[in-house]
Amino acid sequence: MAAIRSFFLTLFLTVTVIPYALACVLWAPLPLRIRYPLTTGWAALAIWAARVITGIRWQVKGAENLPDGPAIVLAKHQSAWETLFLPIFLPREACFIYKRELHRIPFFGWGLALLRMIPIDRAKGRDAFEQVVRVGQQRLDEGRWPVIFPEGTRMPPGKTGRYKMGGALLATRTGAVVIPIAHNAGECWPRNAFIKKPGLVTVSIGPPIDSAGLSAEALNRKVQQWIEDEMRRLNPERYESGSTT
Repeated sequence: MAAIRSFFLTLFLTVTVIPYALACVLWAPLPLRIRYPLTTGWAALAIWAARVITGIRWQVKGAENLPDGPAIVLAKHQSAWETLFLPIFLPREACFIYKRELHRIPFFGWGLALLRMIPIDRAKGRDAFEQVVRVGQQRLDEGRWPVIFPEGTRMPPGKTGRYKMGGALLATRTGAVVIPIAHNAGECWPRNAFIKKPGLVTVSIGPPIDSAGLSAEALNRKVQQWIEDEMRRLNPERYESGSTT
């Protein structure tokens, strides 16, 4: 049954993303404040379909921690689910930091490129980070929130990747607070897996962490500590065996 439901979810997402991407091209001349909710409407549709077709429900803890001001979101990365959920849930426009090559993906990449987020040209090496700081500051000034997955790649439930310094460096360079987010979406929507499992995804939002007076290393440690401690509260059974790396 799970395989059949997963098939219909994949079919639904494939069929809907094509006309949505074409619509993104048509409304490209509109102001971003209008285009953003229109474009992320597909993400909302995908989250809805995941709930209706495959039974992936969700709840949020700590929504009251979301500040009314400039912030950078550093989140756990387990699946594709959170990349769809965060842009439609966060109270400010989300700006993902991602490799520019994603723009080459037909349909999905086209819509992504039109949202003026923070693509990285990895061929530029160290200069790529300076590009992130420059564009990230611009997005913050526009009232938007950069979203970064510090582990860099999707990690299976119960595993912890190395927390890279990019998000913490961006926060200390711009002076923005950091919002740590933990979640267990990988329990229902595993990475690189066709089968989606019914269940409840819990998204837990931590208190903002002020970057003022902290080194990037210290800030990164605080973020990792909160997220990984919260992961153990969300799914303690995943961590009973000890090491998570």
